[in-house]
Amino acid sequence: MRAESIIYPLPTDQLLSKEEGFWRVELPSDYKEFIKINNGGIPGRRSFSFNGHNYAITRFLCILEDPTKNEFGIFDIDATKSQLDERLIDDEDLIGVALLPVAVLFSGDFLCLDFRESRDNPDVCVWDHANSGEFDPVSYPVADSFKDFLAMLTE
Repeated sequence: MRAESIIYPLPTDQLLSKEEGFWRVELPSDYKEFIKINNGGIPGRRSFSFNGHNYAITRFLCILEDPTKNEFGIFDIDATKSQLDERLIDDEDLIGVALLPVAVLFSGDFLCLDFRESRDNPDVCVWDHANSGEFDPVSYPVADSFKDFLAMLTE
């Protein structure tokens, strides 16, 4: 991770627990450890290939206590999620999240943790902004875990 790109303050266990309650999910431990060190950072290895497509991560999203008081608040997960809201869920009665954006991709798509099958063991997917509609998210599974996804990244 490019050290100068990390967004401070880093999230605490207390803030992560608060967000998990708000989102009604349990974040994977590998993701929590990652974001507590690399909050919103730009990775050195930022490319990955999947299903015949090449993708590049622009920046990982961050978790901030109050995004309105940080110059990088636009990269906060909640700020991003609120802009995409109905396009990230397929059940309008859902309380919590279905797809949680965790990184901005160069194409305008987002890398997401996909909680639709499991509230405590999400897959990693690419959310397709161009083909997703209200309550009709289009996504493509990329990895079974966040750790597996990180192993896919190349220069």
